[in-house]
Amino acid sequence: MSFCRFSDDNFRSDVYAYESADGFELHVASNRVVGDIPATPSIGDIPYIAPGEFLRAHQAQHAFLETAERAPIGGPHDGESFRYATLRELYDGLLELQADGYHVPEFALEEIREELGEEADDEL
Repeated sequence: MSFCRFSDDNFRSDVYAYESADGFELHVASNRVVGDIPATPSIGDIPYIAPGEFLRAHQAQHAFLETAERAPIGGPHDGESFRYATLRELYDGLLELQADGYHVPEFALEEIREELGEEADDEL
């Protein structure tokens, strides 16, 4: 199960975090796309968007990304990978990366907070 991928937030995420058989894995991007990446509507919006709009937006985004310039992020953990034993450690690692200037999708942090809350409730 992944908490976030590099493609999240219209390819602005600097992290890929997921649960593996060995615990929790976290990979940090080594570079970022330069420029404004064309946005695509959320899949959840599909019943509300005009037919073909999602496809056209996705194609425009893909075309942009194929030729987009990329530049080093310049942070202290560019291109590094981490393995954590617990979800709490992953959460703390993501917060540290965010504090170092990496883009960590907020929904990933929220999901982990919710899971940690559920775990804490189970221990009572």
